[in-house]
Amino acid sequence: MADAPQFEKKEHSGGSEGEARDGLTQTPTTLPMREGWFLPLFRLQGCWLTPQRVESVKLVQAQFNPRPDDVLLVTYPKCGTTWLKALAFTVANRSRHPVAGGHHPLLSHNPHDLVPFLELPDRTLYLVAELEALPSPRLLCTHVPRALLPPGTLPLGCRRLVYLCRDPKDVLVSTWHHAQNARLIEFDKAFELFCEGVSVFGPIWEHCLGYWDLSVREPNNVLFLKYDEMMAQPAKHVRMLAEFLGVPFTVEEESGGVVEEVVRLCSFQNLRDLPVNSDGVVAGRIGAMPTKNSMFFRKGKVGDWENYLTEEMARKLDCIIEEKLRGSGLTFSQSVCHST
Repeated sequence: MADAPQFEKKEHSGGSEGEARDGLTQTPTTLPMREGWFLPLFRLQGCWLTPQRVESVKLVQAQFNPRPDDVLLVTYPKCGTTWLKALAFTVANRSRHPVAGGHHPLLSHNPHDLVPFLELPDRTLYLVAELEALPSPRLLCTHVPRALLPPGTLPLGCRRLVYLCRDPKDVLVSTWHHAQNARLIEFDKAFELFCEGVSVFGPIWEHCLGYWDLSVREPNNVLFLKYDEMMAQPAKHVRMLAEFLGVPFTVEEESGGVVEEVVRLCSFQNLRDLPVNSDGVVAGRIGAMPTKNSMFFRKGKVGDWENYLTEEMARKLDCIIEEKLRGSGLTFSQSVCHST
């Protein structure tokens, strides 16, 4: 899998991609719209997106060509995306980049540099064709819900799909903190919007449920993970990830402590403290605005919602989630819906 893909901002000069962009440059005023977050959100096929994301998603849908050996990481925003990218890259590439030693790519690159998004950065400026230039097998990532995946990606267009979910209460808190970097938003307002399903790539319950259903039907092709369980037993889940990706740890690696080295290298604390992540700026590869690498490493804790949500708020959100997921078999262990 490729090291640190280099994407270059380019002007569209016509042709199929330029023509596709021409029809997407206007704000999608024909779509349902809601305000309240840092940008207005537009509803595309049931999913709330910023205007830029609407354009990018449409371009990816029209032009991305999945390969049978692709590995696709999928998360709802603020569900541990950076951590999952680090783990998957390290596990998949450990034969080329030994975990021990001082030259691993994670020591000099933010995880977002090593595993590119499908829909990010802005695909009206950074060509979808750049993804085509990556060598196989590609390790890619996306935030889009199942309904917005490019045609042919599922059920078997890509070899494997890894989905990571997180307790919605913690997602809300992390989303609110991240949004504060662009525009101050009252937490109560963010809470109400989130409960309505209005957040970028939301509603969160539809996002989770779409991939959960797919994992039930395609267990050999979709690995569904939970953030709190991974945090509680990281070594166990690193082994699961390696097995799923077709690169299980050997007896020699197990006895040599390679699993533990992967856990240590990719731990939140270690990644956050690396100079490349405590300094530096994400330029165009994540969004339109320059973003500090440190913004992707706030806390990473399980249960931080207790510091922000009242008991009533937590119960309301959990009961909404429980009702939306009823009958699916998907649950969240920290739900307080029925607590007294």
